[in-house]
Amino acid sequence: MNPQNNFPKIPFFFAILFLGTFFLLSVFFFRIIMNNNKELASLENLWQTEAFKRQELKTLYDSVQKIEQEKKELENHFVQSSDIVPLLDTIEGLALKTNSKAEITFVDILKDHAGLMVGVRATGTFNGLYKFITLLENAPYELEIISMEMHKGSISDTQDNETKVPGWDMLLKVKLLSFI
Repeated sequence: MNPQNNFPKIPFFFAILFLGTFFLLSVFFFRIIMNNNKELASLENLWQTEAFKRQELKTLYDSVQKIEQEKKELENHFVQSSDIVPLLDTIEGLALKTNSKAEITFVDILKDHAGLMVGVRATGTFNGLYKFITLLENAPYELEIISMEMHKGSISDTQDNETKVPGWDMLLKVKLLSFI
């Protein structure tokens, strides 16, 4: 007997066929996995690009919102020639905060249209008028106090008009520099 003849040829053939099939299937699946990885990398790159664009848009939107807020603050700093009422209300409101009374005596646009002259007559206590001047200097508008006259006088008590309380009268000329 020949030892080579005892070796079963049919199971060996099936084993080689089975091994070849698994090798071809593993190569096939390896290529599918590699193609999916390339596609995934491409989609991830596209996603990163879109996320970056979205972040840029959000940053731009936030910048526009910040600029809008600054624009409003800047517009509040300037007085429009067509509407000076907010300035006059501000002056009178500042006087009220100091328990003083202010009234506008005149408003005049300068000849070069670069400013606005406002006359103010204020009455109150010395401390109140001093605080009023300080508030005017710190007002949101760019104001320059051109002249100021203070006289000691008397103001009537709000509860009893016959009672006179020592007070001060003040005349101011204020030039508004932030005028367009």
